[in-house]
Amino acid sequence: MSDTGTDSTKEISEEAHERSDFIREIIKEHNASGRFDGRVHTRFPPEPNGYLHIGHAKSICLNFGIAADFGGKTNLRFDDTNPLKEEREYIEAIKRDVVWLGFDWEDRLYHASEYFDQFYDFAVQLITDGKAYVDDLSAEEIRQYRGTLKAPGKESPHRNRSVEDNLDLFERMRNGEFGDGEKVLRAKIDMASGNINMRDPTIYRIKHAPHPHIGDKWCIYPMYDFAHCLSDSLERITHSICTLEFEDHRPLYDWYLDQLGVFHSQQIEFARLELNYTIMSKRKLLALVKEGSVSGWDDPRMPTIMGLRRRGFTPESIRDFCDRIGVAKRMDSVVDIALLEHCLREDLNKRAPRVMAVLNPVKLVIDNYPEGQVEEFDADNNPEDDSAGTRKIPFTREVYIERDDFMEDPPKKFFRLAPGREVRLKHAYYVTCTDVVQDDAGEIVELHCTYDPESRGGGTPDGRRVKGTLQWVSVPHAVDAEVRLFDRLFNKPDPEEKGEDFRANLNPESLVTMTHCKVEPSLANAEPESRYQFLRHGYFCADMRDTKPGQPVFNRTVSLRDTWAKMQKK
Repeated sequence: MSDTGTDSTKEISEEAHERSDFIREIIKEHNASGRFDGRVHTRFPPEPNGYLHIGHAKSICLNFGIAADFGGKTNLRFDDTNPLKEEREYIEAIKRDVVWLGFDWEDRLYHASEYFDQFYDFAVQLITDGKAYVDDLSAEEIRQYRGTLKAPGKESPHRNRSVEDNLDLFERMRNGEFGDGEKVLRAKIDMASGNINMRDPTIYRIKHAPHPHIGDKWCIYPMYDFAHCLSDSLERITHSICTLEFEDHRPLYDWYLDQLGVFHSQQIEFARLELNYTIMSKRKLLALVKEGSVSGWDDPRMPTIMGLRRRGFTPESIRDFCDRIGVAKRMDSVVDIALLEHCLREDLNKRAPRVMAVLNPVKLVIDNYPEGQVEEFDADNNPEDDSAGTRKIPFTREVYIERDDFMEDPPKKFFRLAPGREVRLKHAYYVTCTDVVQDDAGEIVELHCTYDPESRGGGTPDGRRVKGTLQWVSVPHAVDAEVRLFDRLFNKPDPEEKGEDFRANLNPESLVTMTHCKVEPSLANAEPESRYQFLRHGYFCADMRDTKPGQPVFNRTVSLRDTWAKMQKK
């Protein structure tokens, strides 16, 4: 583990004492009563069947944050019980994401698959106690026998097999004598229970498939509910914090632990994160990847942690977001994605250097400026951070400005460049437009201006002021760059509103690639993942995959417009 993770966790711990929520109150009660001997031991238990997303970030922050609050520990455990959907790529990606967010599991990295021998012994114990049986029903027949929310289930004809027969059949299942789906091991609980999860749930199923972590040792695999509670028990987890969809599974969690007489962790459920303009299903995100709607799990439009990182989000902004949304037992509303963007802007405003970039350039020639002359101007790297210092920006007779910063026939409130109008080139001089050059198609290819030598640095002896200030890049010093303008992946707040297929609401304008951009020379060798504020354009990040020395590629992280801040002022 890296020092970065350790330091960030310490920082979070120092701030965490100010937080309070229903989970922390439960833990305080447990500590006061002496339950778990005052220990607090949590775990983050992802299934390695996809990349983590922003919803998982909330769970990561919660589990590690609570443990830090109470001087406890947090395990990272992969609940890897389904070899058909799990991959080594996902395991490594999850570990990278947790470290990047600033957390450290130290030496407590576990896999549920490493407990398969114990799980098997626990299953044998249930069979021996008459609380589990081998069933020959197919998956479809088991569904039919289970009943509905309004009607009780029906017992399997194999439910009352003898203990000896069940032990023999289960061992033969392990030895590979049966095909996939031929038999399952089920708990013997109550087919009339009002909780469908308690109607003889499956404990083991047959899958002749190698496991990404432990190879081909097993051909039977435990179900998630069985493995999860026993993993918690074996690791002596005190507080098993889950999202709300596991609330109906808690009776089964408790039943397994009680019947086996093992250490009993306390499961606590909280409301999962729901974010507008977003889907949180790993299955559906995987579909977007496989169908080519995005370039991969790390596509900057994806809500995955890796996608957010590649787009330019900071771990600090994500932790701040998770802290602001808090922890609730019930969630009756969807969090506005504008809050996530607001947290990012607040963070980047403090740390991102300001630079000049022209995304849609047109050349501006200053006719009365000496040919061949190069001046350098001092520019603040970040006016919000005095320690950021300044840098030198070269200025010459020819510069690029934004095409949108000029209009031949401007409306009344257009304060940028127009024929006969004077504006300021940031950090440099006042210039006045004198001529417009167009090609045969009427496209503007060049602008001509004159400059006022006495306006160097933005002031004049006569004290006159201009309303427009333009960013610019010196033509001979300009660096070619590719800029990717990302927008929300979906064009509706609820991509699945009224049962719609989320694919139908993909935003066709979620990515616009601009290949003729010009940026100042300080960005020629921008480091991958370095973040900047492009003046007037927003915050941008050098792409961690595609940026090369002398060939920068920038992703727009977020625009400058902060809709969340404006809403809070109303």
